Amino acid sequence: MTDKQTQATAEQSNMQKDPDRWVTGDEPMTGAQRSYLHTLAEEAGEEIDDGMTKAEASKKIDALQEKTGRGVDH
Repeated sequence: MTDKQTQATAEQSNMQKDPDRWVTGDEPMTGAQRSYLHTLAEEAGEEIDDGMTKAEASKKIDALQEKTGRGVDH
């Protein structure tokens, strides 16, 4: 696969979809999401609800990354 094909495929992947439209978005968050959320929340001085769905966790990760500066390209 060429680099252009790889990028085109990546742009159409679930990584680019709105979490509210994920087929599995209403499932419980993954262990990786939980772990990363707790790391970000500790840095941001926030509490995390361990009952979040995958979609909720994804949106919270985005918000906490913005707040803490983690995961942001400089």
